[in-house]
Amino acid sequence: MNNQTGSIKEIIEEIEKKDLSEYAQLSSNSRGRKIKEQESPIRTVYMRDRDRIIHSSSFRRLKDKTQVFIFSPNNLLRTRLTHTLEVSQISRTIAKALRLNEDLVEAIALGHDLGHSPFGHVGERTLSKLFKSGFRHNIQSLRVVDFLEKNGQGLNLSYEVRDGILKHSKWGERLFETRKMFEPITLEGQIVKICDRVAYINHDLDDALRFGLIKKDVIPLNTLKILGHNHSNRINTIVVDIVNTSRNKNLIMMSNKVLEAIEETRLFLFEKVYRHKIIENESKKAERIISELFHFYKTNPKLILKKTKDIKYKFVSLERRIVDYISMMTDEYALYEYKKYMMPKKLFRVKL
Repeated sequence: MNNQTGSIKEIIEEIEKKDLSEYAQLSSNSRGRKIKEQESPIRTVYMRDRDRIIHSSSFRRLKDKTQVFIFSPNNLLRTRLTHTLEVSQISRTIAKALRLNEDLVEAIALGHDLGHSPFGHVGERTLSKLFKSGFRHNIQSLRVVDFLEKNGQGLNLSYEVRDGILKHSKWGERLFETRKMFEPITLEGQIVKICDRVAYINHDLDDALRFGLIKKDVIPLNTLKILGHNHSNRINTIVVDIVNTSRNKNLIMMSNKVLEAIEETRLFLFEKVYRHKIIENESKKAERIISELFHFYKTNPKLILKKTKDIKYKFVSLERRIVDYISMMTDEYALYEYKKYMMPKKLFRVKL
């Protein structure tokens, strides 16, 4: 029985060698894990990474973390979890079409936002201002899988998945403006990096229409003409373009025509959606909640030490503990903590 089950992973790895592109990252060629361990007899290294991420507490929290619309009661709007699933779906479609490693793509996509703070990007910006070492959600996502999960043991993921998680975030304004040192080392990681933006631009536009922040007649002409008149058509246009432009190349690319339309759409979203008065007002509330929680924990060190006692910390600052604790919160739990410690004392009241 052991020999029979022990061969399943090897069969999958042989199928990869036979069927995948010469540019694909093979599971059998992984650089391995930080801590060596006995591998699964039936799952490849990337399949196992994917499963570890799905079963992590940080992944479950994503369902209650904001994407854009913070205090909205509309349950049809995207959350950080549905964003993650959309990134995974788009990425896997592209990977399959290019004969790249779907399991690696899926693991990176599912793990890329595990370190995201509550209240979306306003939470990230606020923590970055408060913490002297700064805060970026991609770096925190790596910290989650390397250390914070499993009470300080981490998930011990493979090098390629960790690399893709760390480097999924852009470091320039435009999509392909990135120094080589910040580029994922695998094409699978490059796919997730591109699809992260592809997903959020399209679903944020879709949510803004659903929420009533914008009307369809104000959407840029190139968005409609080049990408498509609805969410499904736009995703399809971009995916087809990436596949056709990247086929038989050791680089994930898209045509200039589609890239320019995406960038125009992104700028439109910043001007008309992300900086909309309603969004900015909600963001101010969220920023205040996080800021005041941060300062409250800082002035009550025994409390934060008690709340983080299950994590096996070694020689870290109080602020580092606070940032880890806040970043792991869901929106609802951050609000719960705020009401618990701030509201009874009638301090720093926020009209919610």
